[in-house]
Amino acid sequence: MNLIEIVRVSLQSLYTNKLRSALTILGIVVGIFSIIAVSTVITMLQNSIEEGISFFGKNTFQVQKWPAVRTGGPGEWAKYRNRKDITMDDFEHLQRLMTGAIAVSSETGRGGRVVKFGSEKTNPNVRINGVTPESFITRDWNVDKGRALNHQDINSASRVVILGTDVVEKLFKGLDPIGQDVRMDNYKLKVVGVLEKQGDIFGESLDNFAIIPISTFGSFFGDRRRSVGISVMAPSKEEYPDLMVKAEGHMRTVRKVPPGEENDFEIISNDSILSQINDITYNVRIGAFAIATIALLAAGIGIMNIMLVSVTERTKEIGIRKSIGAKKMNILNQFIIEAITLCLIGGFIGIVLGIGTGNFVGSFLNAKATIPLDWVAIGVFICIVIGVGFGTYPAYKAANLDPIEALRYE
Repeated sequence: MNLIEIVRVSLQSLYTNKLRSALTILGIVVGIFSIIAVSTVITMLQNSIEEGISFFGKNTFQVQKWPAVRTGGPGEWAKYRNRKDITMDDFEHLQRLMTGAIAVSSETGRGGRVVKFGSEKTNPNVRINGVTPESFITRDWNVDKGRALNHQDINSASRVVILGTDVVEKLFKGLDPIGQDVRMDNYKLKVVGVLEKQGDIFGESLDNFAIIPISTFGSFFGDRRRSVGISVMAPSKEEYPDLMVKAEGHMRTVRKVPPGEENDFEIISNDSILSQINDITYNVRIGAFAIATIALLAAGIGIMNIMLVSVTERTKEIGIRKSIGAKKMNILNQFIIEAITLCLIGGFIGIVLGIGTGNFVGSFLNAKATIPLDWVAIGVFICIVIGVGFGTYPAYKAANLDPIEALRYE
């Protein structure tokens, strides 16, 4: 009996016992579905972050008070909250010390603002960023119209603003915004530039913001002493790690952190953000795998039971096949392949449902649809392992039946 014939006989046997087969397959479906659905969502999130990450520009890291991804309980939050703010004085000291950097910039901001032009106004969700001119380098911002900020704007706390494309489209309806006056929190600002469109990530626009000089921001909000972020751009990828080490040492000196104590600031890069997100998704995966393991173990036991019942029901058939020349290996292979087929059917259903559900959930985050081929391959491999692992004993029992005793079985 060749492989195709063995598979045909196996499928015929499974079809004959449809309800029993379906109940056994259900455990496999749940287990594989859990793995594939979670892996699909996580892969979508990771792909979106890696493709659309724009926290900082190329070869740039940031020094700030808070970690990029905040986890932990109230105690952990209190630790960060009680840190000293990073001030403009800290920035100015670090800027002087970081002679090997291409640019060192400072930035702070507030969200939930409304920008007005005439009778038009934005929704109360515009972020206002107070920045230094170097931010256009470290954040990789490109001006589409008008100009960027300059040091004269900082020194004189000029009431000028550079708008993101979402704000321009909402307020100006095709008019040229350069030179126009807008109002924000009852302050009048002259539009001197418009940034190039940056797109979005997870459905959140990266163009719904406005940029003003950091000194102007301080005069508006009285927040010159609030914690600022400091961005540092390295000349190359090779010099990036050394520059991070130097920045850490300089910041410890500037902030007078005693030797042996941990930093009272965070150094954040795109890689560190991805690493933190991967740590979080790792725990999610562990939870999904725990559920899947229980479901697959139950399914494996169910497969063993159904195969043992099948051996009993087909004892006479096994005896006939042996009496006409079937070898032990033929019988063994047939029952193992039957168990693997049962697992693969459940696995295929679980994979299809998992990919579909995962992409459906991921679509709410505006993440691109994906098929996690590596996890699909792992899912198929798991199905084969379960089929072999839990099908071997029933197959061995069938292969070792005495043909004479089997033929007498009623």
